[in-house]
Amino acid sequence: MATLAVTGRADLTDAQWAVLEPFLPASSRGRPPKWTKRQLIDGIRWRVRAGAPWRDVPPAYGPWQTVYGLFRRWQRDGTWARVLTGLQARADAGGLITWDVSVDSTVARAHQHAAGARKRGICKPNRPAGSRPSRRITGWAGPAAG
Repeated sequence: MATLAVTGRADLTDAQWAVLEPFLPASSRGRPPKWTKRQLIDGIRWRVRAGAPWRDVPPAYGPWQTVYGLFRRWQRDGTWARVLTGLQARADAGGLITWDVSVDSTVARAHQHAAGARKRGICKPNRPAGSRPSRRITGWAGPAAG
């Protein structure tokens, strides 16, 4: 099939498509598709990048139902996982990935009251109903204020 011109600035280039295409499943038999895999994948990438609802995928990538259908079908059958594994293996063989492990030993501590459980001896028990009110400590609230 002839290459498709890049329609958006973040769409796959011909070089990127040449790397990705071998990892995609072969087309099934039946009637020829109206939309190319490249258009649909660009639509999926647009939706993931923009964070927009599926219904907002631009029509240049195909109907949103078709874009979503391909995404879900490949998600369920494991195609995306195989594509990721294949691309990682290719990049690793080319020395493009450094598999460094970083361990973060940061400790986040919360205040003792943040745990939610009551501690013995820390909290005073509530006064029973009908007990006298607490002593007024503000100057304006007392009877001798003036």
